[in-house]
Amino acid sequence: MNKFNAIISDIDGYVWGIPLILLILLCGILLTVRIGFLQVRRLGLALKYMVRNEEGGEGEVSSFAALCTALSATVGTGNIVGVATALAAGGAGALFWMEIAAFFGMATKYAEGLLAIKFRRTDRNGNVLGGPFYYIENGLGKKYRWLGKIFAVFGLLAGLMGIGTITQINGITSAAENFFDPDKAHTVALFGQHFTLTAVISGAVITVLVALITIGGLKRIAAVTELVVPAMIVAYVGCCLTIIFTHMTEIPAAVSRIVSDAFDTRAVAGGISGTVIMLAMRSGVARGIFSNEAGLGSAPIAAAAAKTKEPVRQGLVTMTGTFIDTILVCTMTGLSIVMAGSFEKEELAAVSVTTDAFRYGLPFPERISALILMVCLAVFAFTTILGWNYYSERCLSYLTGSKKHVTRTYRVLYVLAVFIGPYLTVEAVWNLADIFNGLMALPNVIALVLLSGVVASETKDYFRRRQAGEVRD
Repeated sequence: MNKFNAIISDIDGYVWGIPLILLILLCGILLTVRIGFLQVRRLGLALKYMVRNEEGGEGEVSSFAALCTALSATVGTGNIVGVATALAAGGAGALFWMEIAAFFGMATKYAEGLLAIKFRRTDRNGNVLGGPFYYIENGLGKKYRWLGKIFAVFGLLAGLMGIGTITQINGITSAAENFFDPDKAHTVALFGQHFTLTAVISGAVITVLVALITIGGLKRIAAVTELVVPAMIVAYVGCCLTIIFTHMTEIPAAVSRIVSDAFDTRAVAGGISGTVIMLAMRSGVARGIFSNEAGLGSAPIAAAAAKTKEPVRQGLVTMTGTFIDTILVCTMTGLSIVMAGSFEKEELAAVSVTTDAFRYGLPFPERISALILMVCLAVFAFTTILGWNYYSERCLSYLTGSKKHVTRTYRVLYVLAVFIGPYLTVEAVWNLADIFNGLMALPNVIALVLLSGVVASETKDYFRRRQAGEVRD
């Protein structure tokens, strides 16, 4: 197993090397310039559109429900475990680079949402289909269809074996284990190894719930996430704000540490050419993209189902996902961890880092603080599993056609992947997720760059018509 983990880690290092990180950042910068820093100028309008559904729009679900479906897939373990992992690996400076990636990622998400609506179509079963494979094929032309298929394959693998299933259920069971049986006193032998009863039971319960909900498809998933996601984001952010406001005197030092570590050029231990700044940048960008999925091409699959006639409007709504996920939720998590110094404790890993910060910062007994985080993580990760089931099914439909028997078979495999998730090592799980994320991002970012002119012209036309009174808010 150690040899396997080492191989996966090496592959992850190659995939998430400097070239891909720069490509994603440069794509966001290019789009930011071409749309005139719209993520700053039009953020207020985007937030307004987020809560006000368009009248007479065509699609399967409301814009808000589509956003909640996308948020259900993004606001998950990346916000709690991913931020902790990034800080533990890259230091406090990783949070700075996470924010930089998110700022430009808002422009990327805007473009993804816009293109999803502009190039979507309806299949023979009446399902609205859209996403990178369709704006690649219909926007760039049939000769680029192979690029869309590559994205769909990697998206399918990401959902089945990475960000959609294994990382999420692993995060849930780890959090439950840390709370109910941190000493691993109650174990059972499975697959030649020993696992805690807590991990086995919690994994089985989540697996059953996933099976019951995913059978209903997008509308049932959207109905669940539209209720659960906003409530849990408010509750989680409230906890983080409590930590921050009850330790306000520590904020200046924490912010100073984050900025200074982001530009630390010392050599990394064991690496002659490496520097702390590159480690912080890689950790921050990789985990940031894992969390908000800007550039991955997942969010536009959900955005395509929104009831709207205006691509720009949905682009703005989609953009708010990155703002909420990273600028808001990840910042709160990261600042809480830095203030507590939890990321520097070598004996802690993954969710234990965030748990330590909550125990340090919340004005409650440690047991209550740990329980609050466990519930937040479990709900976030659970909704992410639901969202990615929809994403990966759409990837499958693009590859095989909208065949109901194929979809049903895939749902069984998806549930099985959730079931086995708790029994895989954390390191291998996160590295696999990183690899598939990176491979997904590559064809999508190429398409976004090539279609940036379409994004710019659509944006200009929409705001011209809006100023002329031809578009109603």
